[in-house]
Amino acid sequence: MTAENSPPLPLRERKKLRTRQTLIDTALDLFGTHGFDGVTLDALCDAAEVSKRTFFRYFDSKEDVAMAPAQDVWAAFLDVLETCPADGRQLLAVFEEALAEAVGRMPDDGWAGRLLASRHLAARTPSTDAHCHAFCDRTTRSALAVVERRFALPGPGGRLHARLALDVLVVLFHRALDAWVAQPTGHTPEDLVRRLHAVAAELPTALATTAGPSA
Repeated sequence: MTAENSPPLPLRERKKLRTRQTLIDTALDLFGTHGFDGVTLDALCDAAEVSKRTFFRYFDSKEDVAMAPAQDVWAAFLDVLETCPADGRQLLAVFEEALAEAVGRMPDDGWAGRLLASRHLAARTPSTDAHCHAFCDRTTRSALAVVERRFALPGPGGRLHARLALDVLVVLFHRALDAWVAQPTGHTPEDLVRRLHAVAAELPTALATTAGPSA
């Protein structure tokens, strides 16, 4: 079900989403102005007009709220995996389409701008790298559990092959995201999906590339 035809959320859920969104917007604004290390959690909560207790209902850390726009895509990816058809396609193709659909499910409320701000922040904040790697590993493990439950993985190497395909998907997404961030304009979800498909299309050539001697 897409965002366009989803039934309206109950009031309580809408309030929770607004609070979460306020925390993300406030955090990215403050981090962009003062730097990640220049903003304490107390200052963030004061600016968002929430208690630290409320903050920790939504996020585990400052890194968590800073990376939320990208993390939301991967949460949606796991949801898509739960329902996408097991129709005999190559696993990587299934993953690529599921991730494209996940990007398409992102809300049309400035999410792309927040993702851009988050990636700019990550580029100048090395301390977020460990958080990103840990999140990717957790997400990959969760996705692998879904795949093992829903899809037949033939042969003794099936689990390894699925894990490798998921790892490749993460790399493809990050290369697409790098290109998307670097472009001067056109930072839309649709263009991020286009970048993803374009990078994925280069994979067979990349894998076939040989290492001959330099001229």
